[in-house]
Amino acid sequence: MRTFVGDIAAGFFEVTHSGLALLGLAVAFAAITLTARPDLRQMGADQLMGWLQERQVEINGFALEAVASERATAGNPKDLPREQAAVTYWLSKKYRVAPEPLAVLVGEAYAVGARTRLEPTLILAVMAVESGFNPFAQSAVGAQGLMQVMTRVHTDKYEDFGGRFAAFDPVANLRVGVKVLQECIQRAGSLEGGLRFYVGAANLADDGGYAGKVLAEHQRLRQVAEGAARAPLVAARTPAPAAPSGPGALTRQPGEKVALLASGY
Repeated sequence: MRTFVGDIAAGFFEVTHSGLALLGLAVAFAAITLTARPDLRQMGADQLMGWLQERQVEINGFALEAVASERATAGNPKDLPREQAAVTYWLSKKYRVAPEPLAVLVGEAYAVGARTRLEPTLILAVMAVESGFNPFAQSAVGAQGLMQVMTRVHTDKYEDFGGRFAAFDPVANLRVGVKVLQECIQRAGSLEGGLRFYVGAANLADDGGYAGKVLAEHQRLRQVAEGAARAPLVAARTPAPAAPSGPGALTRQPGEKVALLASGY
């Protein structure tokens, strides 16, 4: 019986050893093949990804997208310079728009403004008056997006952004709108005249108060930005020195705290 059991164990060991050796050879051969054939490796990865996505749809009812947040036009306002952060929070409060997407628009307005020599607060004021920061807004005459650009008139300006549907991408619409505004100001020879051109009232007796609204909002935003730039940082409260004891002791005075004078915080 011992001899029989020993023979079975030895045979099982030999079979298992041979099977593992064959498995190792198969794995090594597959690794060499995939290394030498990137196309097969990519095909295998695509098939595996497709199978995983199908399983996710079966389980959740929709495919999960780990990169969805990368498509969102949003950022942390606290990462902006203090002046831009103050403008972001002020606009967020006034127009009831989340500060995260506004942070991207404010940062872009400052970057584009530096390149085009247009004040960023003017760019933001045009967006505020035109759409109230609604990237999907459309007027009765077909002006679209944040800066209400006439897409069918300025289709060529969207070619660098992939076509006319880029009118609903906030950053693309901002850049095209700034280009149109810059052309209008150059054509009119003045800021107020350029705003009249921008709104399509250059040949009309009255622009409906459009230029005045934009300039007023521009001035308010400029004050917010300048106030944040001038405001001192918040200083920590300094401990007051111990009051002397005895007759004639002075009244203890607490340390002073410097407030951050910035609207929107």
